[in-house]
Amino acid sequence: MTDRISRLAASLSDFDIDALLIIDETNVRYLSGFTGDSSWLLVRPDASATILSDGRYRVQLAQECPNLPAAIRPPSQKMVELYAEVAGGQSLRRVGVESAHMSIATLRDLQEQLPEMTWVETSGLVEDLRAIKDSTEIATIRQAVAVAQQAFLTVISDFKATKTEEDIYYEIEAAVRHLGAEGVSFHPIVGAEPSGALPHYRPGDMPLGECRTLLIDWGARVDGYCSDLTRTLHRPGTKSANSARYEAAYEAVLEAQLAAIATIRDGVEASAVDAAARAVLAKHGFAEAFTHGLGHGFGLEIHEDPRMGPSATQTLRSGMVLTVEPGVYFEGEFGIRIEDDLLVTDAGCELLSDLPKGLDDCPLVM
Repeated sequence: MTDRISRLAASLSDFDIDALLIIDETNVRYLSGFTGDSSWLLVRPDASATILSDGRYRVQLAQECPNLPAAIRPPSQKMVELYAEVAGGQSLRRVGVESAHMSIATLRDLQEQLPEMTWVETSGLVEDLRAIKDSTEIATIRQAVAVAQQAFLTVISDFKATKTEEDIYYEIEAAVRHLGAEGVSFHPIVGAEPSGALPHYRPGDMPLGECRTLLIDWGARVDGYCSDLTRTLHRPGTKSANSARYEAAYEAVLEAQLAAIATIRDGVEASAVDAAARAVLAKHGFAEAFTHGLGHGFGLEIHEDPRMGPSATQTLRSGMVLTVEPGVYFEGEFGIRIEDDLLVTDAGCELLSDLPKGLDDCPLVM
């Protein structure tokens, strides 16, 4: 945590500020190690820092951040009043704020408390640090991926025609917890046949019944860090015009994913990776069915920088952890998405997930 604060402090000279006020809870956790909420972190250019919190967390702060000075407010004091007290004691005049996370109401309260203070907008300073994972983060993400994969295998081994999408969702959540995770890293998407054509579908009461396809997008959270995977299953042995279309679309999505993965390495533009997948889908006539970006970074949050899409402006760097998840969606029929997690390296990338994903590897069996 000391190293993270130091790296952030080194970037503050570009803004000519006396300190940076961190109010986003995920950013506070990343920099301090504190896992509670309702707390702010004040970081100065000399890499000294103070965490602002309340009496509920006095003991937790001492346990999780023993070397980080803490300012604790009583129940009668508002957070902005505590900040004014700390800032006044440190003679701060120009302070940076996280423009993407601070509400107008909070900024107005701060301006009323400290009318002579100048507020400087900053954006993405901590998020840029978070995009490149250190060895501890990567090891934890590996655990989150492993738990998610084992949970998936456990759940799909016990499918029954009477099970609903919601049943499967709850079973995934129970499985990741039994395997040692804190829980799922997001609300799993479980879409049977036509529901799978909705990329962010929320599971309902549809039973598996005679459904021919099932899309499952899930992940586990371990020590705060996420994983994010998708597999699309299909009932083997059915032959129809629709099944032939499904098989062609599935093979195209898999080819698109492999083409995108092959382009990933340090220094590659994120938009170029997205373009590699789209070129394959266009070749097979499915360009219009791919309706979202190719992937995204993840870590303490399920969606982090970088984002991979046609309008992406970021460059991939060694140490980034990404999803690659091309998909095609046919309204009222079915959807197909294949998603894996990977680590960007100097020479290419390392797949962190290894569940089978060939067409014949993903049967829907009951």
